[in-house]
Amino acid sequence: MTASNVAVSAKTVWGKVVLYLKERKMVALHVACGDITNVEIESGNLVVKVQESMLVDLLREGRREIESAMRWQGLDLNLKIEVLKKEIDPAEEDIKKLKGLVGDYLTINGGKNGI
Repeated sequence: MTASNVAVSAKTVWGKVVLYLKERKMVALHVACGDITNVEIESGNLVVKVQESMLVDLLREGRREIESAMRWQGLDLNLKIEVLKKEIDPAEEDIKKLKGLVGDYLTINGGKNGI
């Protein structure tokens, strides 16, 4: 059975993947996957979108287990990992440029992250 044959929620599939990993005592993979919420089903793939490179490595190493968890659910889906680029706040980027140009002569009160 494929996900296109049945109305399946990506979040439900992912939740069951996390449960599968927990039941099989795959602790590191279970914990890492438990924090991921950005998932979609597209063209026979479960697309998992992450930003952190550590998560990407764990997902790649655990691909076989994650795909087994989807087969356990009766789904014929492949895992696709999509790495998202971190969005930089334009104001923070401008402040960093200014600090690079004038160094310690620039003092900013307030703002994010003490910048």
